[in-house]
Amino acid sequence: MADPMPGMRNHYDGRLSIERLQLVLDALAPHDQRLSPEQTSPFDQFHTRGLAATLDLVEMSGITAGQKVLDIGAGLGGTARLVAARCRCRVVGIDLSERFVEAARYLNGRTAKTQGVTFQVGDALGMPFRNGTFDAALLQHVAMNIEDRGGLYDEVARVLMPVGRLAIHDVVLRDGEPIYPLPWAPSGEMSFLLTAKATWDAIERAGFHLLEWRDESAPSMRWLEQLGLAKRDPSFGLAAALGPELVGYTANLARNLSDGRLGVVSAVFQLGAGARG
Repeated sequence: MADPMPGMRNHYDGRLSIERLQLVLDALAPHDQRLSPEQTSPFDQFHTRGLAATLDLVEMSGITAGQKVLDIGAGLGGTARLVAARCRCRVVGIDLSERFVEAARYLNGRTAKTQGVTFQVGDALGMPFRNGTFDAALLQHVAMNIEDRGGLYDEVARVLMPVGRLAIHDVVLRDGEPIYPLPWAPSGEMSFLLTAKATWDAIERAGFHLLEWRDESAPSMRWLEQLGLAKRDPSFGLAAALGPELVGYTANLARNLSDGRLGVVSAVFQLGAGARG
């Protein structure tokens, strides 16, 4: 089977170093000591606002104990592990990158309360699951890498139960062309951003209706300013796993948010008929 998105996968795989990640975690705690999902969050929450954004999305989504949740584009698995630990539910994470799945499984072994969390390689446009498998699906900073948004949201609807929920945390276009490189793309050729309205419309066309929508642009900008990510030690945090160039990519993201070129939104949708809020 041909690789559906070789450029995107190479962009991520070429930067990921599981060996660097191992060294940083070994310095943080002995190898046989299990860390909490909160402790690993500086290294595995690959999206703006990090842990705080995931906690907000969990609260918005209404995920409850015993449910089965799908984390699409799970990356290093931070969101999946946190959701499983906080909500006492089962979480399956999929990612196009075999290297990221390998890293996510390694982090499972270093993290407590991961019994209900699994990871596998999978394409978001053709997921290896039966219809109606999941109660909820999560998309955090994934959709910007996918050109076929209609196909993406249709596929999410397919694998969800009839009243399943989709929780998103996305970067969106606002005013003007983005400045590259950015954490998800070295250039515009691999970036498929939509406006907030176009994102909302595309999800509704797949059969969802909106439950809650939040503009997270201002808190995302404050998060970047407060943490000083553009000047952060490149041997720590996500840069430990994804390389020191991530610091510069993040600085560009901060500039795009500050200039109003890009925004950040979080939202929860549910399958079935409903009126636009």
